[in-house]
Amino acid sequence: MILSILLCMNLSVIKEVMQEADVLNAKWKKQKDLMYVIAYDLLFGQNDSLTGDAEKYLMLRKDALGSALSQIIKRKGVRNVEDLVNLGESDLRKPRYVRVNTLKIDTELALHELKQEHEVQQDNIVPDLLILPPGADLHNHSLVINGDIFLQGKASSMAAIALGPKPGWEVIDACAAPGNKTVHLAALMKGQGKIIACELDEERVKRLKHNVKLAGATNVKVKHCDFLSLDPKDPSYSKVRAILLDPSCSGSGTALERLDHLLPSHTAGSSGHVETKRLQKLAGFQKKVLEHALSFPAVERIVYSTCSIHQIENEDVVKSVLHLALSHGFQLATALPPWPRRGLPAFDGSEHLLRTDLTVDKEGFFIALFVRKSNYQSGDPGRTAGNCHSQVHKRRSTCQSRKPLNIFVAKMLKVHHKLSFARKPRNYQSGDHRRNAEKCNVLVYRSSTCGSRKASNILVA
Repeated sequence: MILSILLCMNLSVIKEVMQEADVLNAKWKKQKDLMYVIAYDLLFGQNDSLTGDAEKYLMLRKDALGSALSQIIKRKGVRNVEDLVNLGESDLRKPRYVRVNTLKIDTELALHELKQEHEVQQDNIVPDLLILPPGADLHNHSLVINGDIFLQGKASSMAAIALGPKPGWEVIDACAAPGNKTVHLAALMKGQGKIIACELDEERVKRLKHNVKLAGATNVKVKHCDFLSLDPKDPSYSKVRAILLDPSCSGSGTALERLDHLLPSHTAGSSGHVETKRLQKLAGFQKKVLEHALSFPAVERIVYSTCSIHQIENEDVVKSVLHLALSHGFQLATALPPWPRRGLPAFDGSEHLLRTDLTVDKEGFFIALFVRKSNYQSGDPGRTAGNCHSQVHKRRSTCQSRKPLNIFVAKMLKVHHKLSFARKPRNYQSGDHRRNAEKCNVLVYRSSTCGSRKASNILVA
């Protein structure tokens, strides 16, 4: 299916390049579909690990392919490859999405600027996300260069929206690089509060820091560390209220953009069994980091997201932690209710999960939202102490409001008690006497809960 989508989008361009370069001999002409995929990767994709025979054959002829592509672009009077691809009519073309960085610019102003050169619409799901025609080239636009807008896909932009952090919160972005979601969180928080952005890879940390600086996200603290190394019991994280978790995954949801997994070298000497093992290993890691996120005592909201289409990385990972999540007071909540496409029916409650479709939405993405129940009492001392203080204060204020009434009732009972004795003979055993005494005892007991036993005893005596 993925190969057919690829060919629908770029077959005319690839065919024209191959014909112009005239690089296929009789042997490889029999495997044209394979050569088209390899040519696509050589010209437009990642080609630093091509090891198959067919790939080596075309690698030796890469200059000829590049020269042919340049001649075609010049001959057709287009500016770049994207314009060349967009000459072909296809319903599978993906719109260009840009997210307005509201830390620096107002959405209306960004709209006005972009409309001078392009047709622009606002997205109906993600606020501050703009939609431009497929192939709109904005890489050299001043708004991009200045960090006023970010080139970010719609599905990727949904993750921060689903998490929904408030200004002033403390948030962890567990696997932050390259930082698009990190700075989106910062914008949603209006630059207030604190975001701890974790990244293990040193080179990716550099990219993360660059994007944070470009966005003007001054409330982001980049940590060169493994999220799993953070101690949930460390007081430094005692106020963290939300975690965005977008861990390493197969990337199968980006198949229309990154096609290296279709090449023979990607699975050279491997089988379906090996691919299953790879997915199982990824899912094991994803489960581990999600369990770790659930263990932070003050966290109220967690988003788990992937750019994968595989159930083993999505629904199965969520299902595997449901019991643990429940023990920590979490439950699944519906991420972005207006979105129509939901999780696969792998378990009861999967309708809360969000999926995008690789064919319909041009990318495959998955989001699960965990929300801690409001009445859950975690084991966090600060949180528990705060709740207890609130309850004690509430009881104390209630007792204080009752105190004047208690004094009045005590005096009335005392008067009634004396009158009862005055009306009855000395040898009379009054049941009213006992009842009055019981009322006084009850009053004394209630008064003691307000810390005023002594005063009540004096009044009743």
